[in-house]
Amino acid sequence: MMFRRYKFLSLFSIMSFLLLPAAYSKAPVEKEQKDISLEEMKGENGKVDINKVSEAFGHLIGKNLESLGFEFDMTQVIKGMEDSVAGKESPMNETECVQAISIVQEEAFQKLAKKNLDAANQFMTANAKKTGIVELEKNKLQYKVEQKGTGTAVESHYSPMIRYSGRFLDGKVFGASQEDELISLDETIPGFSQGIVGMREGEKRTIYIHPDLGYGTSGYLPPNSLLVFDIELVKANAPHEQEDSLSSIPEEGMREIAVPDESSEAIR
Repeated sequence: MMFRRYKFLSLFSIMSFLLLPAAYSKAPVEKEQKDISLEEMKGENGKVDINKVSEAFGHLIGKNLESLGFEFDMTQVIKGMEDSVAGKESPMNETECVQAISIVQEEAFQKLAKKNLDAANQFMTANAKKTGIVELEKNKLQYKVEQKGTGTAVESHYSPMIRYSGRFLDGKVFGASQEDELISLDETIPGFSQGIVGMREGEKRTIYIHPDLGYGTSGYLPPNSLLVFDIELVKANAPHEQEDSLSSIPEEGMREIAVPDESSEAIR
């Protein structure tokens, strides 16, 4: 699950968020969902099955609750919904509820941030003692050469063409390139730009980045996450090639390229 601190102004904004499609889910997508027509939703009696709709609505809310950054007591959530329908009074008014959620979110965020920072510190200390690990900054930035390269080396401020995959300590992948990708080292997180300098074309390198040189407690990833990148350097510096290729793309295609996807955001 990806974490982000949200600010809510009203209970309406909370429910609006819950009813949006989930941005992230712990469960992998098993198959692509297809759109179904209104007629397909109807049963033998020609009416939509309200029981199925009710259950699906519950799934929709439950799937999005986790994106708020802490665990709700589902029994009490259901009780609150039933009491509301029955016309019973809520234990909090809307303002109090929103304020309480913000406080709980912040507490959960800080707890997770400390847990991840402790894990990052322990990992970097232990990893530095392993064979083949090169430390660029003590307990902050390390790498291991998985395959040597023989081509041109990357220098500071270059725009290398790479293939990459980014993962957390538990091995969960949070971003990966779908094809060769041009990266500007002046626009990436410090650990990534420093870790890739010196790589030669054809080289494969694993880079270990402490949160102090990554995203820290900002951004969309879990706070203070240690990041592990598997990098393959295709070309040390390729800004002109990218410009030439973009010039041949129609204006509509340019607009699509201008919208960053999840994988490209992961290292910027």
